[in-house]
Amino acid sequence: MSRVDDREPEVLDRTSIEVNLEEQTPLFMLVAGELSGDLLGGGLITSLKESYPNARFFGIGGPMMIEAGLESIAPIESLSIMGLVEVLKELPKLLKIKAELVTVAKERRPLCFIGIDAPDFNLRLAKSLKALDITTFQYVSPSVWVWREGRVKQIRKYIDRVLTLFPFEVDFYQKHQVDSICVGHRLGGEIPLEIDRASAKVALDLPQEREYLAILPGSRRGEINRLLPLFLESIPLILKRFPTLEFLIPAATPKIYQMIQSALWELPFELREKVHLFQGRSREIMSASKGVLLASGTAALEAMLLKRLMVVCYRFNAITAWLAPKIVKISHFSLPNILAKEPLVTELFQQEVTPERIALEVGEILKESPENSEKLAQFNEMHLSLRLDSDQVAKEAVISLLKERGLLL
Repeated sequence: MSRVDDREPEVLDRTSIEVNLEEQTPLFMLVAGELSGDLLGGGLITSLKESYPNARFFGIGGPMMIEAGLESIAPIESLSIMGLVEVLKELPKLLKIKAELVTVAKERRPLCFIGIDAPDFNLRLAKSLKALDITTFQYVSPSVWVWREGRVKQIRKYIDRVLTLFPFEVDFYQKHQVDSICVGHRLGGEIPLEIDRASAKVALDLPQEREYLAILPGSRRGEINRLLPLFLESIPLILKRFPTLEFLIPAATPKIYQMIQSALWELPFELREKVHLFQGRSREIMSASKGVLLASGTAALEAMLLKRLMVVCYRFNAITAWLAPKIVKISHFSLPNILAKEPLVTELFQQEVTPERIALEVGEILKESPENSEKLAQFNEMHLSLRLDSDQVAKEAVISLLKERGLLL
């Protein structure tokens, strides 16, 4: 263990950890910053409880982590902030949440901290927790291979083990002497190789004879504000080519549902009748649809695993968008394209995200063509490469290090 800073003598008291070891009731601290991380965290908590039924969990998480047993001390939406300018606006609130988490960690003395995605927040939190002699994990690698490669030094200093989703990330970390293990992406094993569109329509109580486009404008307020108006403006243009098409929108949270519902009420009645809003159920919605229009993020990976052609959009605050090309090192931003190392799915960035361009590209993914069939075949190959039992592998990656350090029996 590293030497504890003399300014924080309270960290020398490890009584609560010893009690946890004797009773085998380990206490884990987890912090997820968005719903994709909540999915990973929920699976990890469930897996840890299989090995340690009396384990306890606290931190920040969403509905899946809370249902699995996490005591969330702040809403997950508090950390779901996208863009440099947006983060600056919310900085005082973020610093307050971080301080509260550190205070709770001092009081409760968890065996370890597991930051799930949200690297800008979680790496700073890990720095403070390392000073308390708490073992730290980062589940989901920051995109250091895309931009801000200098962060790898921070990771090496403050993170004891990185749990990566993709094999190429381990290769990167090995070059930088960072302990890392590829656990795969749990969606790869969770989603079946073949998707039954008819069954998904039944589950959603949708008529079998109709065709649908799934619209996923994001899980963050900023994404919704930037993308939803453009997505909705594209609907009448899409309908000119596909007049019988209907549209399915999953809302990530109740607050997001209200935002989208308010926007839908601004549409003319004949368009509003074509759009169906759901609370959650994004996977069923994508499964029931012929194609997907979505904000960039984990949902693009999920759409690929569901074998759905897609148009992926990324639109930042203007200042963030101006900075991005100057610091990003790769030519693609969606996970399917990054994994394929080629433009396998359509990406629209910033000024390209217009109703007219969206309608044009949606028309391309909805048509039957040899090119689209070939893309679906590549989706299947990529799916096979990601089929690992990620929850179990992630659990073992955490437990093995804690056992090495004598923190678990």
